[in-house]
Amino acid sequence: MNRRRCMNAAGALAAALTLALAAFAGAQDVLPPGGYRAVDTAARDRERLMDESRVHVARLRYGGGGDWYADPSSIPNLLREFSARTGIPTARSEFVVEPADPRLSAHPFLYMTGHGNVKLNMEERDRLREHLLGGGFLWADDCYGMDESFRRTVREIFPERELILVPLDHPIYRSFYALPGVPKIHEHDGKPPQGWGVMDGERLMVFYTYESDIGDGLEDPDVHDDPPEKREEAIRMAVNILYYALTNREGGTRDGAEARSGE
Repeated sequence: MNRRRCMNAAGALAAALTLALAAFAGAQDVLPPGGYRAVDTAARDRERLMDESRVHVARLRYGGGGDWYADPSSIPNLLREFSARTGIPTARSEFVVEPADPRLSAHPFLYMTGHGNVKLNMEERDRLREHLLGGGFLWADDCYGMDESFRRTVREIFPERELILVPLDHPIYRSFYALPGVPKIHEHDGKPPQGWGVMDGERLMVFYTYESDIGDGLEDPDVHDDPPEKREEAIRMAVNILYYALTNREGGTRDGAEARSGE
């Protein structure tokens, strides 16, 4: 009987400890290398709103099985470089948004990338179309593998418009830096890098970098071991894309005479 009572007591104590630990863990954020801190949800929400009010990039989470999350360090690196080079305050990290998110309009600059299939349902296509025609901008960067499905998706969103090859004298190539075109960051099958786009009048609202892999060049230096000059080419192109989108939401164009050269 004593042994049975001891086992019952031990079982009850273990259950109580499990519940207590679960409650404690649920109210905490785990911080490396193993510490704990209480979650201040109000402060977190304030920080998010502050980031949302600054220049930021929202990564598009799409369906179809493709790795929409590829190149995770690329956007934080871009935001830091953009702020340092232009003097414009930026968010500290990227946002992640789905095409049908009710708050899609809070994110004027959308970014998507990946190696695989892209698929949007009808609601997502309609919401993304509305967002882009309302002044939003989408930069799609092919990591090699999403070309066919991305082009199909663009046709589904804009059946009345064409994905065109953006001419090299377009303002996106001289919005901040004077660039000769889309740089070649990673070799895949030997094709030249290209910039494709969808226009809304004179405004470029979708820009698709193909056979370039700019996102890889934006990642931390030790991820792909890209040489400094290639990383710089990727950063300059990305800065131009974001700067163009910020300064052309209403269809206006910026005079490229003051664009920075390669110095």
